[in-house]
Amino acid sequence: MTDAPVVVLFDIDGTLLTTGGAGAKAWGLAFAELYGVSAKIEDFTEAGMPDQEVVTVTFRHVIGREPGPREIAALIAKYLEHLPETVAESTTYTVYRGVHELLPRLCSSGHLLGLTTGNIEAAARIKIARAGLNRYFPFGGYGSDAADRGELTRIAIGRAARLLGAQPAESYVVGDTPRDVEAAHEAGAIAVGVATGHFTVEQLRDAGAEFVLRNFAEDPFPTLATEAMT
Repeated sequence: MTDAPVVVLFDIDGTLLTTGGAGAKAWGLAFAELYGVSAKIEDFTEAGMPDQEVVTVTFRHVIGREPGPREIAALIAKYLEHLPETVAESTTYTVYRGVHELLPRLCSSGHLLGLTTGNIEAAARIKIARAGLNRYFPFGGYGSDAADRGELTRIAIGRAARLLGAQPAESYVVGDTPRDVEAAHEAGAIAVGVATGHFTVEQLRDAGAEFVLRNFAEDPFPTLATEAMT
């Protein structure tokens, strides 16, 4: 038996919830305000891309060159300026079924929950605040920590260890894309795929996820997280 708890790291977009396109709208407003151009990030980016990559790839396509550091900083600032409003106004913002039941259950079982997301930290907190989910996640790894999802996942696990004063008994990464599965394995974690986003159960299983759920309401969360504590 180990005194260290199991750490469970959750992606946000497509895993815990959908903002109904609020993030894409905020990015579009940022590009329009600063450069007077229409920028639809969904035309240039893929699910699971860290924000650092999102802004760089989109800039490259709509402006036609690489962005400089000051330009990236300005776009991020404008994005964060607009994001609270676009999230609040989204009529299709939805927390996926089972999330509100799963998170407190994991916490009460002695698990330590965190985030592992391509969102920069401020954006991540804004997106989950509307649903009242911030209280479940005292730490995380974010797109503002690293452009590589494997690296930001390692950072999240390192933060968990510092918070606990010990290495976690196990680390699980829960996400809806093959990028999440790959990042989990790069960080030495167990991948739990959930088919709430754009990828099917079969695609997540083919990507190498150790566990795959249709959603949090119909399928039981992996019991190994509990067994690892005994």
